[in-house]
Amino acid sequence: MSMKARACSPSIPPYVAALHVRERWKKAELAFWLALAALFFVLPAHLMFASQILITGLFALSLDLILGYAGIVTLGHAAFFGLGAYSAGLLSKWGWSEPVTGLLLSGAVAGAFGYLSSFLVLRGKDLTRLMITLGISLLLYEVANSAGELTGGVDGLQGVEAGKVLGLFGFDLWGRTAYLYVLCVTFLLFALVRALMTSPYGLSLRSIRENPQRAIAIGIPIRARLTNIYTFSAVLAGIAGALLTQTTQFVAIDVFHFQRSADLLIILIVGGAATLYGGFVGAAVFMIAQDKLGKANPEYWLFWLGILLIVSTRYLRGGVLGALHRLLRLPARERKAVRP
Repeated sequence: MSMKARACSPSIPPYVAALHVRERWKKAELAFWLALAALFFVLPAHLMFASQILITGLFALSLDLILGYAGIVTLGHAAFFGLGAYSAGLLSKWGWSEPVTGLLLSGAVAGAFGYLSSFLVLRGKDLTRLMITLGISLLLYEVANSAGELTGGVDGLQGVEAGKVLGLFGFDLWGRTAYLYVLCVTFLLFALVRALMTSPYGLSLRSIRENPQRAIAIGIPIRARLTNIYTFSAVLAGIAGALLTQTTQFVAIDVFHFQRSADLLIILIVGGAATLYGGFVGAAVFMIAQDKLGKANPEYWLFWLGILLIVSTRYLRGGVLGALHRLLRLPARERKAVRP
């Protein structure tokens, strides 16, 4: 039975049919990932920059889970990114240079810290959460700064060496291995996140964000759901930080900086929250604009970046992806309007 016929079958509940439709990969999604794979051949001279965009997109995806889907506001998401970055760097310096297991261990460290900090963050409301997450990030920044013998302090953690991926593929100066490595890891994690968000679990998070009282009434365990997604988001952010360390073989102390968390919020707003792909689109727009504006006008590029943010929030409701979605739906509405 085809998917369309299955959705129309009276023996299948409507919500089950709707879930089947949501779980299907659309052609535009497949084209998106195929285009990223094609960049390896189309832009071989810019693979390192493309890797940074993908890592930032994965980092933004981790924020989208808690902000866009669960409604947990934060100004300190860089804390998990920095923990993953430093964990991967220290593991390498201590002799553990295998990249894949380094990613898993770094994600576990960030996830453990996310689980422990969730008991503080999830107790308060929006303003309290903003202050607590910001405070945690600032504390970790100062710890990394003061522990110079371990972290390198303001000079950063140097001497990081990433081994061969799966013992076969070594990192090169042109970023070819790094790009394919980041792309594969990002796609696998994205597929996991997508499956999670299109499942009843993801729908329960939306319910908590939209109406917590109704979610309680229908039996959704709010505290457990928020703790789980907050921890999972920390794991993704930690893996993104570890990817940055492994591909650049250096850890700067600004991985904990407030500016990184602020930039991440801008990226998600520009791309579109609660869309899964908004973080990647926003990362590409933000980082390319930052690069071009920085070269064209290094003194006042933040002025133009501010205009970009104002335009995105004022006129692009739902970010770039929201605007594209409405634009693509417009011809279909016009066709229905003129249909006899």
